[in-house]
Amino acid sequence: MASSQKDTKSNPNLDAAKIPFRGGGFAPQPIPFLGTFSFIIIIALLEWGTRSGWITELTLPRPSAVFQTLIELYDSGLLFKHLVPSITRLVVGSMMGLSSGIVLGIFIGLFSLVRAGVLPVITAIFPVPKIALLPLFIIWFGIDEGSKYALIALGTFTPTVLTTYSAIDNVDRSLIRMGQSFSLSWMSIVRKIILPGALPGILSGLRISLSIAIILLVAAEMLGANYGIGAYILEAGSLYDLERLFVGVSILSVLGVFVSWSITQIEKKTLNWRV
Repeated sequence: MASSQKDTKSNPNLDAAKIPFRGGGFAPQPIPFLGTFSFIIIIALLEWGTRSGWITELTLPRPSAVFQTLIELYDSGLLFKHLVPSITRLVVGSMMGLSSGIVLGIFIGLFSLVRAGVLPVITAIFPVPKIALLPLFIIWFGIDEGSKYALIALGTFTPTVLTTYSAIDNVDRSLIRMGQSFSLSWMSIVRKIILPGALPGILSGLRISLSIAIILLVAAEMLGANYGIGAYILEAGSLYDLERLFVGVSILSVLGVFVSWSITQIEKKTLNWRV
């Protein structure tokens, strides 16, 4: 102890010295174009592998041939004939599931009666493969758009409920007690403390739910759809047309990246209060 006090006196700037923050993972900094560069490297390696014969085109098509097939699909006008119905089904079905899931998740998180009565039902439905219910939805809602909307809605509904109520449960209880000590009303605590505190978890859950929605979209379109990315992939697979197959897969990948980017933009707008 005496030695430590002596060192401090001999070096008056010791207390003022800044310790560098080494937890870079907790404060990530954006690195522009690095993700795009990674995609370019992967595509270039695949192009080189297929052209050199290291990768046979019977198992993996040449990226340049896939791109040419995409251009032909666009020129023929079939790209939007497949893309527009898929996006419509994705938006309508996911909005139905997400909106109802967030509302019910909030009620489960706030009210013990709702949690005791509804949460066991949601927990029982959640692990059921939603694709297995598609024949039942076709019987209930017909083979047209209704069954596809229902499948996507149910597939996004259950994970959204669980992530929403879990996010509410994870709100710091000391903040709630602090609000109560300042005599805030119940509604003010919910609006100013609980919902903002749960918002990061809710948005993370939306990212997962929308990814599930894209998977279920393809499954729904593979059964009883003339147009759609899923129907396009099914037709290409049945003909073993790898270029067209990978065009469909690439469109789904771009759609997934766009969904993730959209959630990130929402996070930047709504979570700018986080340090």
